[in-house]
Amino acid sequence: MAQTETNIATKADQKRSARLGTQPVASLLAEYALPAIVAMIASSLYNIVDRIFIGNGVGPYAIAGLSIAMPIMNLTTAFGSMLGVGSSSLISIRLGQKRHEEAKQVLGTTFLLNMMVGLLVCVCGLIWLEPILRLFGASEQVLPYAKEFMQVILIANVFNHNFLGFNAVMRATGYPRKAMMSTFLTVIVNVVLAPLFIFVFDWGIRGAALATACAQFCGFVWVMTHFCNPKNDLHFEKKYFRLIGKVIADIVSIGSSNFLMHACTCIMVIILNSSLVHYGGAEGDMAIAAYGICNSVVMLFLMVVIGLNQGMQPIVGYNFGARLNERMMQAYRLTIVVATAVTTFGFLIGELFPRSIVSLFTNDETLIRLSTTCLRTILISFPVVGFQMVTTTFFQSVGKAAWSIFLSLSRQLIFLIPALIILPRIFGFSGVWAALPTGDILASVLTLIVIILKMKQFTKVPRELTKETNIQL
Repeated sequence: MAQTETNIATKADQKRSARLGTQPVASLLAEYALPAIVAMIASSLYNIVDRIFIGNGVGPYAIAGLSIAMPIMNLTTAFGSMLGVGSSSLISIRLGQKRHEEAKQVLGTTFLLNMMVGLLVCVCGLIWLEPILRLFGASEQVLPYAKEFMQVILIANVFNHNFLGFNAVMRATGYPRKAMMSTFLTVIVNVVLAPLFIFVFDWGIRGAALATACAQFCGFVWVMTHFCNPKNDLHFEKKYFRLIGKVIADIVSIGSSNFLMHACTCIMVIILNSSLVHYGGAEGDMAIAAYGICNSVVMLFLMVVIGLNQGMQPIVGYNFGARLNERMMQAYRLTIVVATAVTTFGFLIGELFPRSIVSLFTNDETLIRLSTTCLRTILISFPVVGFQMVTTTFFQSVGKAAWSIFLSLSRQLIFLIPALIILPRIFGFSGVWAALPTGDILASVLTLIVIILKMKQFTKVPRELTKETNIQL
């Protein structure tokens, strides 16, 4: 009886995946992207709420400490995100090829890899935490706040790795709403616990970190419950808990663009914070806090684009694997249109009401002034950012790791970092802010050139398309 129920569930899951190749692309994108968008907005909102709580409950230097800690936190989670993006893309392709057993192999390998990498990042991070924080620009006033926050986050890192990784797989295998609910769960836990820990228990920034860690653990339990259920087509099986070299190489190859983007962001933040301290003088720490505030606002809109990309990825990946090129390109074009509309809306809101937005985080006039200038400057390039992000994810979704990595690196490594070095020497402090939209615009131009050159290859006979990917069909 149990075997019969499992077989029925397996066929239902396979049917769910097969819809990616038959149903209208617009309805599929809405079905897969909307839950991801809601989840990403919720995730971004709880980061914003954290900053509001910290800014009003602890003070502006605590916001600066969080601004120092956040890119390091993002780098630690980037390992889990890399494995999640790589494995979900690879699983989507395998399901499109009807190679279900190989998809299960990817799942088992991903779990072991996530555990090993998560533990390694935790241990190394705790050992070298203070030097890392100083490298990212922490002054003597800011260091205690950043250190308190990161100590807690690193200890919970293993749970967050697996939550991020397997939430992406859950979405890619036909459970976008369930993936959305897992993110909702983390948001609710964090939003409830953060004010309790910060204001009631008076734990300060450590309380914010503990609330985040508890939320991540709850998300981990949620996704593990799903993949431990044998009624789901894609679930953990003991025989697949093996580290398979070819699978690891494919996962890392596909997901590496995501990780490298985070790594380059960290390099960029080191240079940015150093420039803000150098050119900002006595207001250097406040300038770092201002960037942290503005970045959280910008990420609210970028999370919508990321949600769109997450919705597009299984559609593109499945149709690529099934050699349905026209459907694949239709999903890509539609995602670009929606993403551009979102970033343009964000541009208008930020340019029209900058002071009202940043005043939510603090009542410190110096911080409000710096944040207002920063927000209006970095949003100049916002209308073109969506296109660049979608195209990078598109290449990633079809297994073209090299192009995805190149485009991911182009914004920060090729354009933004040089701009951060050159423009402040010419324009002083304002040149630091100006470097940010400059990198976005130049990267978007490069992305447009690349996709125009490669577009013909996506409209050829499907078998010809597959010759350019590292993933065998």
